[in-house]
Amino acid sequence: MPLTVLRSEAEWASLAAEWNALLDSSATDVPFLRHEYLMAWWQHRGGGEWPAESELFIVVARDEAGALVGIAPLFFAPDKTGQPALLLLGSVEISDFLDLIARPEDLPGFITELLTLLTGPDAPAWQRLEWLNLLEDSPTLPALKAAAEAAGLTYTQERLQPAPYIPLNGDFDAWLESIDGKERQELRRKLRNAGRYPAPVSLYRLEDEATFDDEFTQFGLLMKQERGKQDFLTPEMGSQMAAIARAALKAGYLDLRFLTAGKQKAAALFCFDYKNRIWGYNSGLETRFADLSPGAVLLGLTLMDACETNREAFDFMRGDEEYKYRYGGVARWVVRARIER
Repeated sequence: MPLTVLRSEAEWASLAAEWNALLDSSATDVPFLRHEYLMAWWQHRGGGEWPAESELFIVVARDEAGALVGIAPLFFAPDKTGQPALLLLGSVEISDFLDLIARPEDLPGFITELLTLLTGPDAPAWQRLEWLNLLEDSPTLPALKAAAEAAGLTYTQERLQPAPYIPLNGDFDAWLESIDGKERQELRRKLRNAGRYPAPVSLYRLEDEATFDDEFTQFGLLMKQERGKQDFLTPEMGSQMAAIARAALKAGYLDLRFLTAGKQKAAALFCFDYKNRIWGYNSGLETRFADLSPGAVLLGLTLMDACETNREAFDFMRGDEEYKYRYGGVARWVVRARIER
């Protein structure tokens, strides 16, 4: 399993089609590992989360026929404690799920070869492999632990955040019946009230790339009205989020939807529609429409639509907000895997 290291954007860009093709059969296939997503993330360094001096160190493996069989999407930078580290591209704040990219049957061998390379003379002078936001059931974790211990390295693993999701079966009424009775009645009441609201309430999605800049600017304005998000959405982060959304739109999996009351936008959801599930990435609300409960109405209509289109799940992703569990969120965790010399 020969390994090659990519250190430039040009080398990385040339791998786009092969990268996404391998992701299709990878043990972990999430939108945050798509080539265009990670390229957009890297070009903005996570909205300024990482220094511009960070260095690409993407390790790829090919089989004897030259087919791509493994990708370790890494970069070299000081971690949050200042230690020189190799981290997963996408780390850490805005990419909910990260991992290596390989088919399940290739993963253990790829990880063994990867650690051999990373502990050799051609690797950066890292003190830690700091890999965050791996799903707790990822097969990468036991393979990484075994390979690290075999190489005489120290491996630790720690839960970071819950990441609940709602399983769906194509029947919105059945989903409603599955949640707490009080929450079911409340959501039904809010959806009925939306139908009687003084201004007509409707839902639409961004579909025309020509209107992207204006629509995403309006999404940002709504997002800033949500508690705690104004400080998060700095100009650098705004540019980062727009780059990710545009990349997803061009690749065909952006789901940016708005709830309108008359001609006014009342709420917005920025989602990915990927691999038969809706991934709820971020949201925004217009505070002037608080009496409409626009966030709940938009989420309810989104779940209804997801059921009608036979999506298997609505993924709330990282965060322990109470409403995720009120709507039937199933508990799940992301973890940090750390290897130290």
